[in-house]
Amino acid sequence: MPTKKKPQVTPTPERRRELLATAAEVFAAQGYNATTVRRIADEAGMLAGSLYYHFDSKESMIDEILSTFLDELWQGYDEVLAAGLGPRETIEALVTESFREIDRHRPAVAIYQKESKHLATQPRFAYLADSQTKFEKAWLGTLERGVTEGVFRDDLDIRLTYRFVRDTVWVAASWYRPGGHHSPEEIARQYLSMVLDGIALRT
Repeated sequence: MPTKKKPQVTPTPERRRELLATAAEVFAAQGYNATTVRRIADEAGMLAGSLYYHFDSKESMIDEILSTFLDELWQGYDEVLAAGLGPRETIEALVTESFREIDRHRPAVAIYQKESKHLATQPRFAYLADSQTKFEKAWLGTLERGVTEGVFRDDLDIRLTYRFVRDTVWVAASWYRPGGHHSPEEIARQYLSMVLDGIALRT
């Protein structure tokens, strides 16, 4: 008598997101090279072989984690950049959007900070370098426009200012915890009140 094959169960999008969230936490804490599929499976409460049913490698997992984060980040950034705002308002909106992405994708932000330079050397992750170039262009362009239009001080070192703003925003991923006392919008407001008073032209 022929043996009946068990019907395959298609992984649900919800389960896939759960597994990616677990993987992101492990990658953020342990680093990409030190993380094994077995470790991720253990954290997810499943066998390593079962994890391969959802993803073919840990490379696929970190690829999906980072690309999802960057896709959402650029969806928000592109809306800001297309809105025709003034330089100060653009900086305010970009900073606010950045903190919202930290709220949504804190582990992915930590992974990006730690791993993107190394991963970007691989063809599969070439989009990381492209995103960094686009990111730099958006921020530097806005700062330069602010100086030209007399909104920001004309003695600013634009590139140094960009690095300061970039680093002080994204380092928040190391301490920020979703669901805390302050919303990402409130944190952005407090942050902007400190930063922009230092670079806005006094009248």
